[in-house]
Amino acid sequence: MSFHVIVGAGAVGSTLATELADSGHEVRLVTRSGSGPAHPHIRLIRADAADRSALLPHVTGAAALYNCANPPTYALWERSWPPLAASMLSVAESTGAVLVTMSNLYGYGPVEGPISRDHPLTPSDHKGMLRARMWQDALAAHEAGRVRVTEARASDFIGPGVGPNGGLITRYGLAAVAGKPVYMFGDPDAPHSWTYMPDVARTLAVLGTDERAWGRPWHVPTAPPVSARAVVEQAVQLAGARAPRVRRVRRGMLRPFYPFSALLRELDGVLYQFKQPWEIDSTATSDDLGLYPTPWDITLESTVDHWRHAHYQQGSGQKSKTS
Repeated sequence: MSFHVIVGAGAVGSTLATELADSGHEVRLVTRSGSGPAHPHIRLIRADAADRSALLPHVTGAAALYNCANPPTYALWERSWPPLAASMLSVAESTGAVLVTMSNLYGYGPVEGPISRDHPLTPSDHKGMLRARMWQDALAAHEAGRVRVTEARASDFIGPGVGPNGGLITRYGLAAVAGKPVYMFGDPDAPHSWTYMPDVARTLAVLGTDERAWGRPWHVPTAPPVSARAVVEQAVQLAGARAPRVRRVRRGMLRPFYPFSALLRELDGVLYQFKQPWEIDSTATSDDLGLYPTPWDITLESTVDHWRHAHYQQGSGQKSKTS
């Protein structure tokens, strides 16, 4: 019987592992710490996936290998991603497992109008260049007939399992439901796509098992864009909290802090996504694979429940499980 191997137990890896396990698949979840969700069909494995020899025995015989890892800070991307991506590509080639990579929209660079999967990769900063190069290397191996690969691309994550480090909207939402001022980067009223975490997992599960998906990137089905201000306003209404006090943080206000904050310096390279309308076009995924986004009202209700629970845990002094 085939099984699936996932590298990374963050929001994406854990949600995918549960999705596959609940569907009856056997799952091996690989992390350096051996962490992950408890489930009778999920086996937690402690190994360094960037070490090919350490990863290979756990993938031999697998139907698919999912790259759901993510270095904890932007500053580690250039050092951590290349060996990890190379190891997983090599292991997939050796074992015959389909390589499914979770990615984002950085590789497209600044784009006006909806972004389809066929839009050229024209990244404008090193993070986007790195993500584009990872896909191009994998695709070249696929086209050479050495391995089967595919990639899922999503906009900013929203929903259960997404912690404060998983995206700006979660930081905004946690502040709003707590009744605190919300400091927003870019234009708070620019329409923006938010990709629901359960939709991410559903899409990845299909990409690993449907041969129609292989050799192409796919955009995770995502609801129509909503501005960051509108998201937090709708959220506090559902949560029964007071109207959020939104403060816009302009780029010029951040520059003096760049010498002291690697995070702010790296954030500067992708702020274009929040200064203008930013919309992901996922119609090809719906038309070709029959996957559709969760309705926005359900997405928002689930997200607000997650934010309220996280706020309760923080207020009671407990460590949030979403961090």
